[in-house]
Amino acid sequence: MNPLERYEPLVDDAAAFRAACDRPLPSVVRVNEMAASPARVREAFDDEGVAYEPVDWHDGLFRLPEGNPGGNWPYVHGWTHGQEEVSVLPGLALDPQPGERVWDACAAPGSKTTQIADAMSDEGTVVANDNNLGRLSALRHNAERLGITNAIVTNQDARNFSTKPLAFDEFDRALVDAPCSCEGTCRKNPDVVDQWTLDHVHAVAGIQKGILARAVQATRPGGTVVYSTCTFAPEENEAVLDHVLANEDCEILDFDLPLDTVPGVTEWDGETYDESVTRAHRVYPHHNDTGGFFCAKLRVGGEGNETAAADGEVGA
Repeated sequence: MNPLERYEPLVDDAAAFRAACDRPLPSVVRVNEMAASPARVREAFDDEGVAYEPVDWHDGLFRLPEGNPGGNWPYVHGWTHGQEEVSVLPGLALDPQPGERVWDACAAPGSKTTQIADAMSDEGTVVANDNNLGRLSALRHNAERLGITNAIVTNQDARNFSTKPLAFDEFDRALVDAPCSCEGTCRKNPDVVDQWTLDHVHAVAGIQKGILARAVQATRPGGTVVYSTCTFAPEENEAVLDHVLANEDCEILDFDLPLDTVPGVTEWDGETYDESVTRAHRVYPHHNDTGGFFCAKLRVGGEGNETAAADGEVGA
């Protein structure tokens, strides 16, 4: 069975969902505003004859109809970075501020790390961690090309991440863009559909629970943790949130995203989840012509839902 079939009961239009998953994914670049403004990048693209289309919900994103985001001098000089539209969402939800301490638990190859550093104006500290040493070389390369200087690169298993090598023992914010079964990336990597197994879904869900729990533990009371994946599987999304809610001191926040999304689900395959998982966002390919995605925002040591909801707004 094509694994996408198992998610058809969750979508509003199964035929449109499947058709979108079969279409190639548009190529997109994000502007590195530490180096250039979106207006300056547009001028550079115009001068170089690079075809582009502004993304209507984010001034710093451009679709490149001819593909090849790295094949122009603005990219080489660190003005742009190839990054999927939906990949920008966790950084928006995290909303890092200059001077803060931020942990990117699963950072390689660095798209979200560099987006976070850009939002922080390269001030404060971003600890960019990944357990895959080989992938860290790509992260380091991207950080250097984009002029990032506030990042510390670590190579640890995020489930038992230690702050002992650092000069501090807790973070203001943490991002867990977790390793997953990746069905939402099928538009750019169709092989994920052929390689998909339910056993892998269950195995990786255990890893995700461990990483998210550690992120909550490592973040100061009142701090923010964002959890995201590129899978449609509730076992890796809402079930992970439900587990961490039951075992750690945190709550899921209401927040806005600048794309069409649907709420998280509270029932799946005979299991039920905490009602607050509906505050998470599911992004389906046929709603925005993007990849598939899931994003949730949590507060550590929750102070009440009314305050949490007021602080949970995210702008484009």
